[in-house]
Amino acid sequence: MTAAEATTPGRLRPVSEDDRFGRLIERRDGADFPYYNGVPVELSVVRWIIVWLSVAAGMAALMFIPTPNNLGALLPRTLFVAIPLGVLALVAGRAWTAIFRKVRLVDVGNMFFFAALNIVLTFVIGGIVSLIFPVSPNAAITSAGSGGAVDTIALYVGSGIQLIGEEIFVVLPFLALMYFLFAKAGVSRRTAVLLAWIISAIWFGAAHLPTYDWNWVQAIVVIGSARIALTLAFIRTKNLWVSAGAHIINDWVFITAAVLTAAAVAGS
Repeated sequence: MTAAEATTPGRLRPVSEDDRFGRLIERRDGADFPYYNGVPVELSVVRWIIVWLSVAAGMAALMFIPTPNNLGALLPRTLFVAIPLGVLALVAGRAWTAIFRKVRLVDVGNMFFFAALNIVLTFVIGGIVSLIFPVSPNAAITSAGSGGAVDTIALYVGSGIQLIGEEIFVVLPFLALMYFLFAKAGVSRRTAVLLAWIISAIWFGAAHLPTYDWNWVQAIVVIGSARIALTLAFIRTKNLWVSAGAHIINDWVFITAAVLTAAAVAGS
């Protein structure tokens, strides 16, 4: 691909309104997913592979940089976000911001709606799975509030950064898969969305295997299924801020519950 081709929008086959989902799934305001059909830029397969590797590199930084406490964890959590976004900026130029849109009042409502939907799915699916299979707790949440005030503040800040990174960790592979399927495999936009939705959810669930003691059922079925709701937030709004906001609200609910529990135990 030449430099001119890399920045020429709309080179791929056009998408009709018949190839979009209905109003229940996609908001009809003219917005579409970036990159998969050459708008605002087309990223080649090689560039998408580089982006996907950068996502994995960000995860490696998060997992393998030693972190004695939540304050120390701010560095790897920041790298988790900065590495893939930096690489996206290198390969997409100014169009790297296409995954972010202005946050409107309706988007704030969407954040709370999808956070609530995700919490319900987590409880329902997690409850069913726990009746059949052993499950492991999330140590980062269960230990919340046990390290003192500074550590707790660092946990909220750091987890917020990390959860933005987790959205990047899913959304960029989701868009890469859409490009591979739509532009290279020739499938319809609807099919590309559905397959990318499922595969990226499995990818996200698999990344949580170390968090849940390599419990495949819990990571893939519970976390992967809950991921469906968070990705739906991006599918509906085409705005990573919305899915990130929903994810942050979701996790902060559980963190706050753990912090209040720790405070109650300490005060008893």
